[in-house]
Amino acid sequence: MRKRLLNILFWSVLSAAFIGPGTITTAASAGTGFGFTLLWALLFSTIACIILQEASARLTLSSGKNLGEAMKLRFQESLAGKITGYLVLISILLGCAAYEAGNILGGVAGAALISNVPAFILTLIIGLVAFLLLWFGSTKVIAQILGIIVAIMGFCFFTTAILMKPPIDSILNSALIPRFPTGSEILIIGLIGTTVVPYNLFLGSGIKHTQNIKEMRFSLTAAIILGGIISMAVLIVGTSISGEFTYDALAGSLGDTLGSWASLFFGIGLFAAGLSSALTAPLAAALTAKGFMGSESDENWKDAGTYMKLVWGSVLMIGVFFGVLQVQPIPAIILAQALNGIILPFVTIFLLLVMNDASLLNRSSINSHAYNLLMGIIVFTTLVIGLTNVAKALNNISDAALVNEEYILYAATVIALFVAWPVIHKIKEYRKR
Repeated sequence: MRKRLLNILFWSVLSAAFIGPGTITTAASAGTGFGFTLLWALLFSTIACIILQEASARLTLSSGKNLGEAMKLRFQESLAGKITGYLVLISILLGCAAYEAGNILGGVAGAALISNVPAFILTLIIGLVAFLLLWFGSTKVIAQILGIIVAIMGFCFFTTAILMKPPIDSILNSALIPRFPTGSEILIIGLIGTTVVPYNLFLGSGIKHTQNIKEMRFSLTAAIILGGIISMAVLIVGTSISGEFTYDALAGSLGDTLGSWASLFFGIGLFAAGLSSALTAPLAAALTAKGFMGSESDENWKDAGTYMKLVWGSVLMIGVFFGVLQVQPIPAIILAQALNGIILPFVTIFLLLVMNDASLLNRSSINSHAYNLLMGIIVFTTLVIGLTNVAKALNNISDAALVNEEYILYAATVIALFVAWPVIHKIKEYRKR
């Protein structure tokens, strides 16, 4: 029993990675704008996250290669492949750096709700704590620390949601029956996209452990379900606010409804989300770079190696820089949105293909047809999310929206259908190797 709990705590690094200030903002905004109606999107995204992360971890356990190494192996056959591989690497690193700024700013916002310490000092404190944990801790130790932070964060949000006494029948109905209320389309994509992110797949594939496939599957599933429950609790908490969503408004609404302790819990939860994600984004960037450029035999790419420190240190410094300036890095966020839109479907499609590669995995480890169907549905959805995010980012560059967001979603769906056909044929080819 103790071993299982420790394994779940280890895989909670993935929950810590996707439950950041962005997830809290998106989920709480969904609750504010649509009540419990969009709970189904979080349930879907939690299931999708489990399936994709399990495949990524199974790839490493079965082949001995993490996702980055598998991509490097397949791309090194041609110049075009090498260029594509490095473009993926650069995009992941830039995306992690851009999101790191939001993580630190979100953590500062949470701490500001429960203290009067100047934002400048709070930023330096978060940056210093993250630096010390990344510098002195191995990936296993960091994963365990993040598991504890997620547990604290989950307790804060889950307790707050329970004490609001939401109607259970409405929650179950909203979670199990998909609905698309007018104006919710882009928010639904946001709820799914904030849980299924590309760098998490590299993170889950790159962290070291000694679990077998059965242990990994159980522990990973339990940890991600915990993260999904926390996200749903955040949405439920968001239903307590009326009007436009802001952190201050939500904290104030909770304080008025449940007492001052609720505002305190929310502040702690937001701070924990920012701190945990401030650790995982640099760590994911370093593990991704290691997969593409390094090797386990190179001392510089060990957990405490020079190159690993250089990568995660650069990502952390960018986040601290924006935090110190207290400037919302809008251009960087738009860039990150575009990069995420390009990389997310690319990585999930590659993961689907490689999990059917009989030359890399043994027959007992490749996907079953049922698993392929589940992954196919998820990959199709992430492709729609990716295309939509790219179009939205380009649309947002202009002050005036050039294209209606609903039309963007419809066009992305049509394009995804055209992409699906050659992917299916490629899967058949890979399974015959």
